[in-house]
Amino acid sequence: MNWRGWGDPDKARELPEPVVKLLQDLFGIREIPAVELGEVRLTPPALPKGARERLAAVVGEAHVRDDHETRVRHTRGKSTPDLMRMRAGDGSAAPDVVVSPGSHEEVLDLLAACEAARLAVVPFGGGTSVVGGLTPERTGFAGVVALDLARLDRLLAVDADSMIATLEPGLRAPEAERLLAEHGLTLGHFPQSFEYATLGGFAAARSSGQASAGYGRFDDMVAGLKVATPRGTLDLGRAPKSAAGPDLRQLVLGSEGAFGVITELRLRVRPRPVRQAYEGWRFDSFAQGSAALRALAQRGPLPTVLRLSDETETMIGLAKPDAIGQDAPGGCLAVLGFDSLQESEPRAEGARAVLAAHGGTPLGEEPGTAWAHGRFSAPYLRDSLLAAGATVETLETAGFWANLPRLYDAVRLALLGALGSPLVMCHISHVYETGASLYFTVVTNADLPGWEQAKREVNAAIVAAGGTISHHHGVGRDHRDAYAAEIGPLGVEILRGVKERLDPAGILNPGVLVP
Repeated sequence: MNWRGWGDPDKARELPEPVVKLLQDLFGIREIPAVELGEVRLTPPALPKGARERLAAVVGEAHVRDDHETRVRHTRGKSTPDLMRMRAGDGSAAPDVVVSPGSHEEVLDLLAACEAARLAVVPFGGGTSVVGGLTPERTGFAGVVALDLARLDRLLAVDADSMIATLEPGLRAPEAERLLAEHGLTLGHFPQSFEYATLGGFAAARSSGQASAGYGRFDDMVAGLKVATPRGTLDLGRAPKSAAGPDLRQLVLGSEGAFGVITELRLRVRPRPVRQAYEGWRFDSFAQGSAALRALAQRGPLPTVLRLSDETETMIGLAKPDAIGQDAPGGCLAVLGFDSLQESEPRAEGARAVLAAHGGTPLGEEPGTAWAHGRFSAPYLRDSLLAAGATVETLETAGFWANLPRLYDAVRLALLGALGSPLVMCHISHVYETGASLYFTVVTNADLPGWEQAKREVNAAIVAAGGTISHHHGVGRDHRDAYAAEIGPLGVEILRGVKERLDPAGILNPGVLVP
């Protein structure tokens, strides 16, 4: 991963000239240089006497690192504020040491050693958090350890009868798909972070992939999991469904490393499709397109992929990141995807009939294929915009269908009020019978303090408008206060009670998730 941007640095590309000119005309931006890796400012590693040796005794000296580059590459996540600080050379959130366990037992022993030495522990998977999930609170701790799970990267078992695969959390999504493909299987989980995120991160943040209409969210796929906590092991999930009390898996899913470290996942898998096809549809307005998506979500038939860009996003061309700035069809672009083993041709024809009945116009395969080709490219576009001097960030929420227009307007108005004249784009990225998600992209010339203030105002607007503070990005630090408002004082007490029981010393990702 690029330490000051997204993904493979060789895939970064310059903005097309029309986009640069548009940004200059709208925002008066100017190019902002970035420091080199060796110029990132770090404080010297500071661990209590003997602590490093105790960590090395658990995992081996080769798996305990505190060199400059390793620490930089484990600093913060990939939100725009994270990247702006890294581009400026601010490494103040760097861990003191990076430790890589190789088993569940080693994770347990590391947590015990860290608790004894009063070291904060940040579980680290792909490093793709965009909500401040990798920036712990240092106050009251003798140091910070990044617990890199990259060595826990195996496919342990495949139960073909039950369609369950057991995998370790450090597996990056592409490698997991490669290993499952050898058995003719897939998870069907393809979020924008797919190329670099890990399975453990998907579970810890309740990830939702772009094919969620066909395969479901990642938390829907988790049949069981094993978790290492400072108080011992949780091994949860022994049947497809159960009435044996509250489902304790739900304490771990979405817990962002604050309650324990996921060391094993038992995941529902599906047959691997032999063919995928995508297509585009045009609607005159976002409201018209939303009604069509609601009809599909409630009465079917559902495609595997279903998403809708609003008028601004369609005009800019963000629905097709590889063709940004090129001619767009106007109106609102919807993208449908069909998997050969998920969607038979009659189902595809049924979905098309619903869209046509709601005023949709078919655009053929090209818009959908273009989206599929560039669907992991948007973060690279953000890097290019940041390099050009524009502040660009994403935020997302979800709500019930009846409340979705109000939520859409509330977020846009909050952004316009806080930032003056930003470029605000939105799409529906995930649909359900009862509601949908809204995913916003914002381009402005605001500096870091200006954006952070705007984000606080947007968070408050989402809560006031009845939406959830996050549909799939998670809580981290950035959403923690708004999350407290969403769940209420008693909900906060419950979270704190769970935290105190599983992690009484508070070493696990302090400052993240728990208000």
